[in-house]
Amino acid sequence: MVDKPRARKLADRIKVIVAQMLDTRIKDPRLGFVTITDVRVTGDLQNASVFYTVYGNDEERAGTAAALESAKGIIRSEVGKQTGIRLTPTLEFHLDSVPDTAAHLDVALHEAARRDAELAALREKATYAGDADPYKKPSADDATETDGSTDSDEVAPA
Repeated sequence: MVDKPRARKLADRIKVIVAQMLDTRIKDPRLGFVTITDVRVTGDLQNASVFYTVYGNDEERAGTAAALESAKGIIRSEVGKQTGIRLTPTLEFHLDSVPDTAAHLDVALHEAARRDAELAALREKATYAGDADPYKKPSADDATETDGSTDSDEVAPA
């Protein structure tokens, strides 16, 4: 049984190796501005999922995906050489959705800030629907009465 710290260490090492390979040895013109964001290794150390982001449009992302798929064998052999483990994990490249999610959250936060500003502007112009202080306060006349009646028995004048 494999312990999780070993899988984590292997994932960190694979992340460094793949980033170095893309920076120095892979010279595919389809390869865009790629950043390796995360690597996850299965518990049995047989499969590694490499998550990456690409700066650019959808066409550049598709070209980068094709370049990574064609360079997968070279990258895997280098991972095997540098890690020195008995079985080299298979590599799967996945486009990371974190930047898209972050952009969506950024838009949602700006919309919430805009709505908060609108509410604050409306709140400044707002007035009370009734009295400023809606709670009943005993008057001087109520304090002098001694007939034993309570405030709930009295009817307020209209």
